[in-house]
Amino acid sequence: MRRAAALLRLAIRPLRRNEPAFAVLSAIVLGVLAGYGAIAFREAIRVVHLAAFGTDAYSLELLATLPWWRRLLLPAAGGLAVGLIVWRLAPEVRGSGVPEVMEAVARRGGAIRPRVVLAKAAAAALTIGTGGSAGREGPIVHIGSAVGSALGQGLGLEPRRLRTFVACGAAAGIAATFNAPIAGALFAMEVILGDLTVVHLAPIVISSVVATVISRHHLGDFPAFAAPPYELVSSRELLLYAALGAAAGLLGALFT
Repeated sequence: MRRAAALLRLAIRPLRRNEPAFAVLSAIVLGVLAGYGAIAFREAIRVVHLAAFGTDAYSLELLATLPWWRRLLLPAAGGLAVGLIVWRLAPEVRGSGVPEVMEAVARRGGAIRPRVVLAKAAAAALTIGTGGSAGREGPIVHIGSAVGSALGQGLGLEPRRLRTFVACGAAAGIAATFNAPIAGALFAMEVILGDLTVVHLAPIVISSVVATVISRHHLGDFPAFAAPPYELVSSRELLLYAALGAAAGLLGALFT
């Protein structure tokens, strides 16, 4: 692994002298890696769910037809397998994933162990696929960020650039998983980096768009969540929405 990383650093040394070209190419590569990583992650969840429940369809009606003991034991078995992964392979894959990435950026300059990529993917796929109470957002942020960190460390980047690689991976993961390139880019800049400056914007947006293109090519251009149609009945509703926004902002400030 170290020899391969050394050869990679040697091969790209001429390119690194051209900062804009290096940033664009790196963002494209990260978008491709995170995009296909997100597709593989979704497929892993489907395979685990198929093995556990005999179908890849998600419905409460299907769950209600299963024996009570199976509904009880399947999530427990998935949790046990995840516990073994955390214990034996990578303790840092515990938790949702987003706080762990934020900690890595703030305290370790974006350094995340490469093994987190597979360990987090396996743990999250087992949890979600067996019916555990979890979602895809946190894990794909962790997986995408770990991909970016692994590539950046392999290239021997300093912490400033490594943090950008981590943010590119996070943005690409969100974009590919939820078909949301703008949301992925804004999430990475505001939550992961805590920095909305222009210097980070270009590579993060490029990674996000590339990952979205890959996801749409393989999975189709569909919204991640089906929203029911809505019509504004009365202009007085706007006052309620304004009050809701103010309350949510206050609660968010108190929470953080």
